[in-house]
Amino acid sequence: MSQAIERAREYLKPHKKLPTVWCSGCGLGIVMSAFVRAMAKKDLPKNDVAFISGIGCTGRMPTYVDFNTLHTTHGRALAFATGVKLANPKLTVVTVMGDGDALAIGGNHFIHACRRNIRMCAIVVNNCIYGMTGGQYSPTTPHGKRGTTAPYGNVEQSFDVAALATGAGATFVARTSVYHAREIETIIGRALDHDGFSVVEVVANCYTSYGRLNKFASPVEMLRWMKESSVSVEAARKMTPEELEGKFTRGVLVEKKLPEFIHVYDELAARLKAGASS
Repeated sequence: MSQAIERAREYLKPHKKLPTVWCSGCGLGIVMSAFVRAMAKKDLPKNDVAFISGIGCTGRMPTYVDFNTLHTTHGRALAFATGVKLANPKLTVVTVMGDGDALAIGGNHFIHACRRNIRMCAIVVNNCIYGMTGGQYSPTTPHGKRGTTAPYGNVEQSFDVAALATGAGATFVARTSVYHAREIETIIGRALDHDGFSVVEVVANCYTSYGRLNKFASPVEMLRWMKESSVSVEAARKMTPEELEGKFTRGVLVEKKLPEFIHVYDELAARLKAGASS
């Protein structure tokens, strides 16, 4: 067993909480595994990390990892995370949210966290449905797809998570899928290194709710759809809009440098202090 894998196992709580409550075939285990592997490669001490979630299937993830963790109220993970980061800027702060948690009840927090550019990483696990509460359609349920509250198909247009983050000002935006497990690990690693607010969208599968309602035969078929429907950023640059129809782009979509919130705040405080003492 590699040292990285052995280190990753140290970040879990195997004797307390595993196995998980997630359904067979759920993509959340893939996301969690990739996350702890990315953290292991950084070799960060457990007490230097804060891992924060809201409510929902994704919100259960902090239960299984051995960091400083917060399982917060619905839609408020980023608000709690902002407070933690401001109180202790030395911490590596990561939030994990589902699509409903991040973009419906948490949507206002999401766009302003992007705009604010405080250094922390937001992982949005996008399975296009409210899985835990009964399969209601979410802000990312594609037009025409079914949920328990859209039995004849969703009449609304869906959010593009990455485009929303980009438009709101996030300085690092990436997208991948649970089929591309190693890519999740790599992208989270890059997001953790970014000096600003980073958003990592992971397209995931909820077979129990979304899959059954939308006639996927199995979790494997949903993973196959991710493989066949995704295009790397490099390949997408060579394709026409017609060729990209019905596909989503994977990889780092935005990476730019802007002043980070805490750096700017500390500089302002120092100037004011210097002015007051002169």
